[in-house]
Amino acid sequence: MEEYKIPSKTSIGHVHLKVSNIQKSLDFYCGLLGFELMTTYGEDAAFISAGGYHHHIGLNTWMSKDGNPPSRDNTGLFHVAILLPSREDLAILVNRLREAKYPILGASDHGVSEAIYLNDPDENGIELYVDRPRAEWPMMEDGSLNMYTRPLDMQDLLKNVN
Repeated sequence: MEEYKIPSKTSIGHVHLKVSNIQKSLDFYCGLLGFELMTTYGEDAAFISAGGYHHHIGLNTWMSKDGNPPSRDNTGLFHVAILLPSREDLAILVNRLREAKYPILGASDHGVSEAIYLNDPDENGIELYVDRPRAEWPMMEDGSLNMYTRPLDMQDLLKNVN
């Protein structure tokens, strides 16, 4: 079979999550993270977005109402990564999470990006991150990417909150 490369302008559209309770999820995604509720399908599904798009995240209880989180040692989604427009936006969300005393599970500098990690109310992993400009990405001498995981300098990040 001939080698194929997916087009470089390809993007990942939306994620649809099974949750245990729609309201609890809306409180987290809309109330805390700031997504906008676009529509609901009765009491069992909601579609939320950033900036009025039809939806970035679908939430439903069709098969999971009042369910339990999946076991950590099962296969499945590791986390949903939400790319923010700026470092200031990441800092604002970190500040909101801290003020709400919502647990942040990790914070990393990956060279190409800066990220924080948390779980939603159903223990779905969430990464909130901002990319560095491509010109700043760490590269090896052979031209390959040299990503890493180092602690995120939270004090420096939070200087971006106005």
